[in-house]
Amino acid sequence: MTYFILYFSGIGLIWWVYRVGWIEVLKTILSVLIPSFLIILFNVKAGRLIFKNPAVGIISVLPTAIFIYRGSKPLVFGINSWIDRKRNEFVKSEEVVEAEVVSKEEA
Repeated sequence: MTYFILYFSGIGLIWWVYRVGWIEVLKTILSVLIPSFLIILFNVKAGRLIFKNPAVGIISVLPTAIFIYRGSKPLVFGINSWIDRKRNEFVKSEEVVEAEVVSKEEA
């Protein structure tokens, strides 16, 4: 069953890259993975202190996740801005040659 999920996820990822481009996919994936990683890291590190009681842990996971998600927005925005700057620097590069296309009917 896991292989089917991975297979369909891979096909979906390939289709998504085809539709919007790999840079936009990378930015979207990073905007999801960075807060998720920070939330998991916080819950693992602080779990021994905060979540000794399972009921308190379940109740406090959602508020901490919201705070960490909102707190990580500047980091995600900075990384996405850096990716956009690098993309714009590449487009404005001197190595890029602009060409004009002339159809056969016009020639």
